[in-house]
Amino acid sequence: MNKTIGIIGGMGPMATVDLMEKIIKNTPAKDDQEHIHVIADNNAQIPDRSSAILGKGEDPTPLLVQSAQRLQNAGADLLVIACNTAHFFYNAVKKTIQIPILHIPLETAYHLKKNNFNKVGLLATEGTVKSKLYQRYFQKYDIEFIRTDYTLQEKVMQGIYDIKGGKLDTGYMHLSFVAEQLKKSGAEAIVAGCTEVPLVLKSTEEMCVIDPTDIIAKKVIEVATGIDKERFKISI
Repeated sequence: MNKTIGIIGGMGPMATVDLMEKIIKNTPAKDDQEHIHVIADNNAQIPDRSSAILGKGEDPTPLLVQSAQRLQNAGADLLVIACNTAHFFYNAVKKTIQIPILHIPLETAYHLKKNNFNKVGLLATEGTVKSKLYQRYFQKYDIEFIRTDYTLQEKVMQGIYDIKGGKLDTGYMHLSFVAEQLKKSGAEAIVAGCTEVPLVLKSTEEMCVIDPTDIIAKKVIEVATGIDKERFKISI
């Protein structure tokens, strides 16, 4: 029997729906009954994660913990956090529950290494970048990281918050500009390291965009269906 998946969501709501959609689309099901049981806690009141990391906002840990425990109590066997930046609080959440949580930056770095990417750019919140949520795993797998300067990072943040506010066109404009600059600096691929980014930025013939939401959706399916029984043995 498949495991039940719990999604700690709401950060933002569209990104949560995107993760659920990718789980559904990637599941090799012939009918309703072959799909994975997914429970989502789409709590948009969780405080801004990047602001908290930078010391400018409320700590989201209590509501993240509440969400994780709610999902565990609802019957989830495995959790996934539908927000890259929230992984800064991963360990604080993990120690309060008895079920495993998949880790998006780790799975993404593993995917890059497995597919022979050696030099990448990253589009992510300032909190994600400054806390090195991705860089530590890039380093683990000997993947070179191209850093954005202050001006480009400001554009990334504007793009992300535009998307959160429903301004997808301007969000795309800001993010695609930064992606082009990273490509010119030698990036073989652009990692969409915020769950809002894949909502507007996709791979093209000219640019390879790595979608961590898609990566984690496929990993969810592998673990939930028993294909991958080893993933949780990797140290975070």
